[in-house]
Amino acid sequence: MSSTGSGPIDPSTARSIESGRQTLGVMLRTAQSQLQHVFIAFVVGLLAGIMTMRLYVWPEFEEDLLVESADVIAQTPFDVILMQVKIGLFAGVALAIPVLLYHARQPLVEREIIPDVEVSRLNVALVVLVCIVLAAAGVAYAYFLFFPLMFDFLAGNAVGAGLAPKYSIVKWTEFILFLALSFALAAQLPLAVSALSYSGIVPYETFRDKWKYAVVGIFAFGAFFSPPDPFTQILWASPLILLYGLSLYCAKVVVTMKRGREHVDVRGVLREYWNRVLGVGVLGFAAGYAFGQYGGIERFNSALALIGSSVRVPTVGAALGVDAATGYLLLGAVFAVVALAFALLYYGYVAVERAAKQVAAERVAYSQDPADIDLDALDADGVRAAPAEAFASLSEDEALATANRALEDGDDEKAQAVLDRYDEVQAQLEAQADEEGDAESEDDPTDTVQSTAAGMMDAFTEEETTEDDIGGYYYDIRFVLDTLRSRAFRIVGTFMLLMVSIFGWLYYGGFGQLRDNFVARIPQDIQPLATGGEWPITLHPVEALVFQVKISVVLAIIGTLPIVIYYVWPALQDRGWVTGDRRTILVWGGGLVGGLFLGSYLGYNYVAPEVISFLVYDALESGMIISFTVSTFAWMVFLLTAGIGLLIDVPVTMVLFHLGGLVSYETMRRRWRVPVISSFAFGALVTPDSLYTMLVIAIPIVVMYFVGLAILTVITLGGRRGGSAKSTRTA
Repeated sequence: MSSTGSGPIDPSTARSIESGRQTLGVMLRTAQSQLQHVFIAFVVGLLAGIMTMRLYVWPEFEEDLLVESADVIAQTPFDVILMQVKIGLFAGVALAIPVLLYHARQPLVEREIIPDVEVSRLNVALVVLVCIVLAAAGVAYAYFLFFPLMFDFLAGNAVGAGLAPKYSIVKWTEFILFLALSFALAAQLPLAVSALSYSGIVPYETFRDKWKYAVVGIFAFGAFFSPPDPFTQILWASPLILLYGLSLYCAKVVVTMKRGREHVDVRGVLREYWNRVLGVGVLGFAAGYAFGQYGGIERFNSALALIGSSVRVPTVGAALGVDAATGYLLLGAVFAVVALAFALLYYGYVAVERAAKQVAAERVAYSQDPADIDLDALDADGVRAAPAEAFASLSEDEALATANRALEDGDDEKAQAVLDRYDEVQAQLEAQADEEGDAESEDDPTDTVQSTAAGMMDAFTEEETTEDDIGGYYYDIRFVLDTLRSRAFRIVGTFMLLMVSIFGWLYYGGFGQLRDNFVARIPQDIQPLATGGEWPITLHPVEALVFQVKISVVLAIIGTLPIVIYYVWPALQDRGWVTGDRRTILVWGGGLVGGLFLGSYLGYNYVAPEVISFLVYDALESGMIISFTVSTFAWMVFLLTAGIGLLIDVPVTMVLFHLGGLVSYETMRRRWRVPVISSFAFGALVTPDSLYTMLVIAIPIVVMYFVGLAILTVITLGGRRGGSAKSTRTA
């Protein structure tokens, strides 16, 4: 690589790669030289993981978390031993990494790969201790509250739907450990936020002002890690939101201590408010004593039973083996300690807040950079007198947040001054930008997209695709999507209404009714009870819920599709992609529903029972006990019922679109690659994770598309009759 940086990799990237290569080399050489220590740590972790899983973890899991209606099964002879080895390998690597890092630190410092920073062992031990305590608290919450409630709920939902919870030992164990690990990591939030704020990587003010985004992110995080139902997601998100509030408190403390430790006078604040702190402690004792004496624990257990949980909290007297009166006193003492802790934290925050305002005032007085001025520390006159640089670096959200904080403090004049100064400075910046010209207009942001996509599209077209073609596609697609933006509320609202309605019906007994009704159509001698098996079964705790969500999404998409096409029709017509009257969409919607119901009726009453009966009878003849999983069984039933209706809708849609002048036969024939690729993408999206089921979905759709083309070929005499003029204009 030349020193001028003309090569394919810029110098900074090359330096990063070289630094990573050197670091990896040092780590490998350290592992080689200290192989004995690293290997011993790995073996200890491996054996400890295997023995812990074998002697303690699985028995405890089965006793504490496995509900009565569920069983754990092994799908293969190697499930148990492979699961133990997998957990052992993970534990061995986790134990070997700290040993490797300890031995590799000095070589990395000698090669100046990492800085030689003197760190107190006491501080390191304190940080490690805090990490362990937070992780233990997160895992304890998950194990003793979240998991019992969640598994009771999931097993009850499965049984109510006519399913048999037969959890795979691998899937069940991995699900528990994965969720426990996620809770342990999520519990590190206070430490992470405090560290980022203290180091200045992410300012404390950012965490404080963007709390709404944090709450949304927490619920999104919970939706990814927890089962897809509101109850467990609330159980997941609630402690994380409380942790985020604690994180803001800790970050505020450490940042203020860093900026002006001498200004924090906690003792002075406590001397000022000692009577309030003492009053909070007395009220806490009284609340705890009353909670125990007047049946608070019994009512709490009743509430747990009401939501379907088998968890019961013992009284203090029963837990410690003392009489009831002593138990009430101890419970009051616990409540008093908790109340005093919260009071101390609050008034400690008051002291920190006072110090923060004093530090901010000093920074305003001595700051060399006007952009560093803290507007929260100024009054209305100070805001008006502040330099423009203090507002130029603000975003609109930050300016509004500053004004809102002033309003919350009762300073309306300051809030208005902040907004006025922000608008004034932004107007000046816009005027300056207009004078200098818009530098971004010199570069076309779509060039890279067009040049990259041009070659990729050649495989799907009969002629070579140029960058101008891709640019036209890009602008056409963007134009079409822009037309849907104004209708997004109606479209999304319709989709959500359909999905929630279908899911609610399935969730509140509809799935079980369908299962019982369908099984009743199968001959008596091959039904589940007669064959000695239970089907369908769930191998994963959330398998039933996930299937219900998928079915709801698929049907909601089908129901929303006519509305989307109706609203997007003018844009498609303007681009010349379709012709005809969009009121034909209403006819097509009726045909879509009619074809779906007709095909579903035929499949549900005749096709699906016969196919299932044949498969079950064939397995019984071989002396097997049948246990279909809910994914395979329900998808097979769905494909043999509603799937037949959807397949019938494909040629029906094609014929209606051609006769209504919406999409011509020539366009369907010329652009056949698009629906074929879309069919395979749809099959991969809605089916279980296997190539076979994707092909089972996609290939019939593709076949029906070509059947529709064959029907249209007969109707149009090969394109020579009907719609040719419109097709020509469309082309």
